[in-house]
Amino acid sequence: MTERPVADILPASRIRLYDLATRPDRGEWIVGRFETRQFVALPKAGAVAIDLLGAGLTVEQAEVRLADEEGCEFDVLFFVRELIALGFVAEIDHHPVPSEVPQPASFPRVRPEHVRFALSPVLPVLFGSLMLAAVVALAVRPDLLPSFQDLLWTPPGSLVLAVGFVGGWSLVFVHELAHFVTARATGVHARIQLGTRLQFLVAETDISGIEIASRRHRLTAYSAGMAVNLSVAATATLLLAVTDETTTTHKILAAVMVLALLALPFQFLVFMRTDVYFILQDLTGCRDLFGDGKAYARYRGNRLWGAITGRGQALQDPSRYLPEHERRAARVYSAFLVFGTTLCLASMAAFTIPADVTLISRAVTRLGPEHPMTTNLDSIVVLLVLGTVHTLWAVTWWRRRREQRR
Repeated sequence: MTERPVADILPASRIRLYDLATRPDRGEWIVGRFETRQFVALPKAGAVAIDLLGAGLTVEQAEVRLADEEGCEFDVLFFVRELIALGFVAEIDHHPVPSEVPQPASFPRVRPEHVRFALSPVLPVLFGSLMLAAVVALAVRPDLLPSFQDLLWTPPGSLVLAVGFVGGWSLVFVHELAHFVTARATGVHARIQLGTRLQFLVAETDISGIEIASRRHRLTAYSAGMAVNLSVAATATLLLAVTDETTTTHKILAAVMVLALLALPFQFLVFMRTDVYFILQDLTGCRDLFGDGKAYARYRGNRLWGAITGRGQALQDPSRYLPEHERRAARVYSAFLVFGTTLCLASMAAFTIPADVTLISRAVTRLGPEHPMTTNLDSIVVLLVLGTVHTLWAVTWWRRRREQRR
């Protein structure tokens, strides 16, 4: 079969769609394709049109049926073109439609039935019991409360850094794996990858398609990572209570507890689309809280700039078309978005960049045969660590921006 140009769609054309998942949601329908992790919200007429096209009706027949049964005029030909752009159309008149190869899911051999236990209602009970036991242990043994000194568990700095690096990234992987497992249990083709949040290099799990799941399962997928961090910290606390505080095991457990807890405050920086952001977006009933908030913040900024320069233009509020509850949420969120982003970038300019420049310049000046071997090794480690982190951030940032533009 030959590929059919999109321009060849005719009123008499028949369309074959890929397998699409659907769910009604507040007067609309969430429709998407798990393989490409592409999901959109459609009006009822759009969902009916997809059903009619899937049943074998031509574009023209589907449009006539919609007018008869739904009493509405709906341009199905234009709608099909939009479906093609989304990658939902497989064939037009038995001719394949060209489309990009979807990115593969992580751990493709893991099937939903393999990890269905992650959605069991028993898990929240076990989690609550573990948290309660840890709180009781801390109440009985307040000396087990975490401290920054727990990270400095041994005099050699190299061992402290090694445990911090290995333990920290291991916790990051387990955190993301929790998102992956819970999302995969609902049928989502989740993908774990590197990403950027402003100046931060992060691991993230794309669970697009979780919108099809029930609210309980959606919230479970969003909060699974934080639950794992708390579970690790609670388990370490209970083990600390029964181990000798003079042993290396006790000290490493204390460091692990602190590392697990340190990741939690980051999740509350909702202006960077963290776990708590997605929970907030779901609870407020917003489709794209970040996008709508960003658009409203840009609108307010342009108005302010126009008032200052005296060259203001007639601008329209981008939130005016949103439902009332989404409009309120987007406007409030835009304030957090502007404040948080400004604070993060200011801290990077005031602290992170000067510190990194100082470390790099110091490492470069301490390289050479005139310096001891230990000094050269220390400089090499500093350059490798900082160089790797910043290179990964730059490559990841560029790759994501290229994907967004495409």
